[in-house]
Amino acid sequence: MEENNILSLTVLRGLLDDNLFSAFYAARENGDERYACSLYGEFLNTLYSEGAETNFMQYVCNAVLYDENAFSVCCANGKTPSPFLINAYLRDIKLILKYVSEPACGQGKYFAAGKPAPLFDLSQGEEKFIARIKKFYKRYGCGQFIKYRAFGYENGGLVPVENPSSITLAELKGYEQEKSAIDSNIVNFLKGLPFGNMLLYGDRGTGKSSTIHAMLNKYWKDGLRIIELNKENMLDLPKVRQLILKNPLKFIIFIDDLSLSESDDKISGLKAALEGSVAGNTTNTMIVATSNRRHIVKESFSDRDNSVHVNDSLQEQLSLSDRFGITVLFSSTGKNEYLEIVKSLAADEKLDADEKLLALAERWALSKGGRSPRRARQFIDLAVSCKKKGTEIDF
Repeated sequence: MEENNILSLTVLRGLLDDNLFSAFYAARENGDERYACSLYGEFLNTLYSEGAETNFMQYVCNAVLYDENAFSVCCANGKTPSPFLINAYLRDIKLILKYVSEPACGQGKYFAAGKPAPLFDLSQGEEKFIARIKKFYKRYGCGQFIKYRAFGYENGGLVPVENPSSITLAELKGYEQEKSAIDSNIVNFLKGLPFGNMLLYGDRGTGKSSTIHAMLNKYWKDGLRIIELNKENMLDLPKVRQLILKNPLKFIIFIDDLSLSESDDKISGLKAALEGSVAGNTTNTMIVATSNRRHIVKESFSDRDNSVHVNDSLQEQLSLSDRFGITVLFSSTGKNEYLEIVKSLAADEKLDADEKLLALAERWALSKGGRSPRRARQFIDLAVSCKKKGTEIDF
């Protein structure tokens, strides 16, 4: 085996599958002049598409960082890599840094190799570098969990969400007590303290889902991630937990707009996940559901009339929501609360919340079916657009 050949990578062999790095390799190593220009053009096209022309080394360092391999998985799980694995990883790192930094055709004219990211600085010694990279993986996890904070679930696997909601808690007006209760429970979760699965219920448009997304944006740097699970996939909840069972990060399994019928077979699966399953609850997952109703299982008079044991039937329906350790009510918004939210949003957008604006906001809410933070946000968005266009608010 040629020790200095980039194809001899072992631990970081996944880098060879990266589109940009493989294009770089093809352009550098192909000696056939008939194809050299074409391959180099292909490399530059990919380079520019990735926006890496001013610091190609930085791109490569990120690709190395995001690679899920034996070393990163071991460190993420809090284990100590063997001396053989450490040596192999160090060898690969040195080989990659040297390979990218060596002068190549076109460098200085078409792109800049740049410098390694600070995390990959070897100038202070190999031991400090290994200690630094181990600490990073232990805190942030490995692979896609470093790059992404939100995931969906499809076909038995996790799918990264490329553009998750960027909403912040500062943008969500009102409901301070409700947000505080949720925040406190999530902090307990992140710190390894006792926490409860959460049910957020109340009228539509009150900010239940947005609050969870804002919490993710507040705490993702502290190791919080979210997996959104559709109601149709709820029976796969144990599989989702198995996918992240050994991951050091903390995961909210988020089920939005949850409601079930009495005959739905997903009820027993969710009950088992919330409490009482043989596998037990995992310390790195918290189930959070939102619903427009306190009692998730829909009731009907026919359900009661057709049941021999009416009380048992009702208890069965209520027992699901009761298994959430924490329930938070997002109640409907009264006129005063609604207008206060309008004022706060207007202040953020530097709008004058005079009597005319507030009267229009009230008319907007009533014409759209009722007051809520969502209606307030929609109205302010309309007001901002009209102001920028220099037109009167009209609807």
